[in-house]
Amino acid sequence: MHWSTAGESHGKALVALIEGVPAGVEIQIEHIEAALARRRAGYGRGSRQRFEADVLEVLSGVRHGRTLGSPIALTIANSEWPKWNAVMSPLPVSQAELMRSDGRGDQRELARNKRLTKPRPGHADLVGMNKYGFDSVRNVLERASARETAARVALGEIARALLEQAAGIQIVSQVVQIGAYRADVAPASAQEAAELNESSVRQLNLEAAARFVEEIDAAKLAGDTVGGVVEVTAWNVPQGLGTYAVDRERLDARIASAMMSIQSAKGVEIGDGFASAARRGSQAHDDIYREGTVRRRTNRAGGIEGGISNGEAITVRVALKPISTVPRALETIDTDTGGPAIANHQRSDTCAVVPAAVIAEAMLALVLADALLDKCGGDSLEEVRRNLHGFLRSIPEVRR
Repeated sequence: MHWSTAGESHGKALVALIEGVPAGVEIQIEHIEAALARRRAGYGRGSRQRFEADVLEVLSGVRHGRTLGSPIALTIANSEWPKWNAVMSPLPVSQAELMRSDGRGDQRELARNKRLTKPRPGHADLVGMNKYGFDSVRNVLERASARETAARVALGEIARALLEQAAGIQIVSQVVQIGAYRADVAPASAQEAAELNESSVRQLNLEAAARFVEEIDAAKLAGDTVGGVVEVTAWNVPQGLGTYAVDRERLDARIASAMMSIQSAKGVEIGDGFASAARRGSQAHDDIYREGTVRRRTNRAGGIEGGISNGEAITVRVALKPISTVPRALETIDTDTGGPAIANHQRSDTCAVVPAAVIAEAMLALVLADALLDKCGGDSLEEVRRNLHGFLRSIPEVRR
């Protein structure tokens, strides 16, 4: 299975393409739209999320609500495009057109037309300019923006539908840390997904949720931003996905790579991860026992042993740095003069950890769907199901 995205933050639309999805998977457009809405929500989000609507259109690969086995293409239109069609036009635009008033007499509206020469620390701004030879930050920030993740979330819902319908896999996320406060909570269950969606900080522990809100409010009051940690769990994952034989095909390596591709991600752990580094071996691993089926007494490995899923829930945590666009602007240089300057500051969130949890769900779904098709691939949903059931039945009874 292969997928890709295209588009810029203030461009006409984001484009997403996914190939290799079997025929017969039921796709409900309203589920994709709901996921896109979840990505825009969350305590600490800025004003941009309130007026930039995601207008979804599926262009190919789905007919009458089911996949055809052909590439699925979709677009997510930018409702703000009329304000940006000159600035982001793919065709050459005159300077006079760029500086034309929008008719409201608001000079701030003309700021978007200006060349940006004060890169923001923590962003791809400066290194992107140097790498690609640009003279304006605009050419970098438009693609480096986390707006691109809307396309990933849409594709993740297609992957999620495949996982649920082929293998009964369910994915849910929660926020476990905001700033310095970390909640001591168990992995969220699939049955809690709807309630988590109603929480502005994706946390059902009321004490922890209140502390999260306090951390975000304190950062906003200080003219600052705050990061945190999200946890995403996949339930009912069958054993046998991934491999120990080839490094790049290890399931944990694929998951870690996908999570680290999320904007602002700075760390990933699977299972107890970093906590296990402080334990002795006798306390770091999961005893195997039989209770109807072969199980692990604990799940410190997070559902993956030796790069292969072991049948337990896969639990992944992602550490997100504070957003780099800080209202209390940071020091930088002016790329025209080389002299000191204050970094550009555009509209920003105080905290984007809550939407990052939704994005992490999508990335885990895409990786698991790809791994499932690697192991049990077929041209149709029914063939994938048969192959999976055949593999599981082939495991000797004493090892199931």
